[in-house]
Amino acid sequence: MLRSRKLFFVGILTLGFSLSACSLPTFGASPTVTPSAALTDFEVDPVIKATPLPQTLRALNICLRQEPNTLYINDNPNAAALSILEAIYDGPLDSHSYDYQPVILQRIPSFENGDLYLESIPIKEGDWVIDFEGNLVELIEGTRVYPSGCEEASCIATFKKDTTFNMDQMVVNFSFLTDLRWADGAPLTADDSVYAFDLALASKNPADKYLLERTASYETIDELSVAWRGLPGYRDNSYMTNFWLPMPYHIWSEFSSAELVDEDIASHFPIGWGAYIINEWIAGESITLLKNPLYYRADEGLPKMESIVFRFIPDPDIAITALLNGECDLLDPHIPLDNQVSLLQELENSDEIQFHATEKMSIESLYIGIKSANSENERTQFFSDTRIRQALALCLDRQTVAKNVLHGLVTVPDSYIPNAHPLYTANISLYSFSASEGNSLLDEIGWKDLDNDPSTPRTAYNVKNIPVGTPLELDYITTTSLQRREISEILAQSLESCGIGVNIEYISPVEFYAPAPEGILFGRNFDLAQFAMGTESLVPRCDWFSTETIPNIENDWLGENLSGFRNKDYDIACKRAAFTLPSDSDFEKNYRETLSIYALELPAIPLFPYLQISASHVDLQGFSLDPSTQNWLWNIEEFYIRGMAEITPAE
Repeated sequence: MLRSRKLFFVGILTLGFSLSACSLPTFGASPTVTPSAALTDFEVDPVIKATPLPQTLRALNICLRQEPNTLYINDNPNAAALSILEAIYDGPLDSHSYDYQPVILQRIPSFENGDLYLESIPIKEGDWVIDFEGNLVELIEGTRVYPSGCEEASCIATFKKDTTFNMDQMVVNFSFLTDLRWADGAPLTADDSVYAFDLALASKNPADKYLLERTASYETIDELSVAWRGLPGYRDNSYMTNFWLPMPYHIWSEFSSAELVDEDIASHFPIGWGAYIINEWIAGESITLLKNPLYYRADEGLPKMESIVFRFIPDPDIAITALLNGECDLLDPHIPLDNQVSLLQELENSDEIQFHATEKMSIESLYIGIKSANSENERTQFFSDTRIRQALALCLDRQTVAKNVLHGLVTVPDSYIPNAHPLYTANISLYSFSASEGNSLLDEIGWKDLDNDPSTPRTAYNVKNIPVGTPLELDYITTTSLQRREISEILAQSLESCGIGVNIEYISPVEFYAPAPEGILFGRNFDLAQFAMGTESLVPRCDWFSTETIPNIENDWLGENLSGFRNKDYDIACKRAAFTLPSDSDFEKNYRETLSIYALELPAIPLFPYLQISASHVDLQGFSLDPSTQNWLWNIEEFYIRGMAEITPAE
């Protein structure tokens, strides 16, 4: 059944009433305004009146791939929901150009400004700490940890029972801008952020689990400041993000975390402090947002649009048609536009639309089954020699994939991060496509073309641990998507030019990503597997290829190192990198060492950065795609249609 609900929000529509005596309306067929004690505990402007919008104004239409599943932040909101939440919550940080910028915070915490520091605290048996390997452990005799002031392996200490010594605890202080208000006029305070932390704890939000487990406390310092404290020994080089998005305690506190999941004030009409306020949700069709007159940047003329309508159009062809006929002004990058790039570029060339594309931080890679979890799988001996992995890289025509399938819009990466990342270094092993070099390396290893027929697989002649006569024939698995089919066919053909036989199998996503131990991918039982892994963090995840993240029965199959790659030097470099902070002099050096080892050892061969594609109205201003943004609508308050910006509501 089609559901339509409209929020008659305080001070937004043609209603004008006193904020000091009213609360949010109840939601039903006939919204009403009722007195509430919760809104009498703070000072607000006595009366806020709104003016009806003139008929000449129109909404900015943004077309999303899907309808939000929920707008409650602790109920696993989908990508569409996060897009809409960006319009009603602003910040607290934005990330773009591979850096963080404060939004509702006064500054990014750092050692230099005193908002980040290490505090030496005593620990005792039974305390929860982070050991020298980065594991969350209960302190017992024999636990090895970094004592206070120690940052090198040479000073790691072993804990002895009935003794006490100090470890360093990371402390990060966050301070709000002054005069921030919720859209109903209530002041936004540090307590709202601490309340959000408490909700995350109670909700057992899986997105927060890792950080919550390593958080010792999250507390109010004063009305506008909070302090995050990590467990002793925890060094987080993404510490500046350890801030919980404020939630409206003055409205939600009467509900438990479980109840909020089903309450409209959290799941459908959450209140924020950002540029817009949710006004109407028509199930299956659209969500309408109106300008928030209490937005803290209103004196800058923001937001620039009076209203925004989010429409739900999953089909790329229908979405492009809607863009051309004016039903959409901006298309969600999550809409699968990969196969429409040529069309979109033609439309841009004829000045009918704007085409937007950028690389993302997620890397599509060809993972190599170096060490299978299946003890009976003898094929992993194929890849124990680093040189065979290097030969595979030389024999993969990744450049043709980038040019023909990805329209020349991406750069072939040389390691596990995009080449545009600030931590990238060109001082690493490079593997441009060269069948001749690949063939020479295979000959050197002992894989011979004994029949002088390049169309047949090479065979083992003097390869360590491989029986003589074994054909060099590999199974290649990936999903059924059209793009992956195109890519795998190009790559298989180029591998065959080196005498490497390839058997491609396309598997449904459900089967491909099936959980371990039965799943072929997460159960680590493959030769070659093409898929992508990515992160929203600006700090690279070197641990994805460390020994401790190999999924196996001992760790309940939890981990990202699906190749089973083990390298002591890499593990040491990665631990050192993860322990350094961005301000440390060795931060870049340590991460670049992991990039170099990865590029030499190749647990996976990077194919291309994910391509993010969007299209917009030819006159849309303020929008652009950035490879490092956590939300593509990070500056939605600045969007406007050229020629409409000067139109303002009538006095």
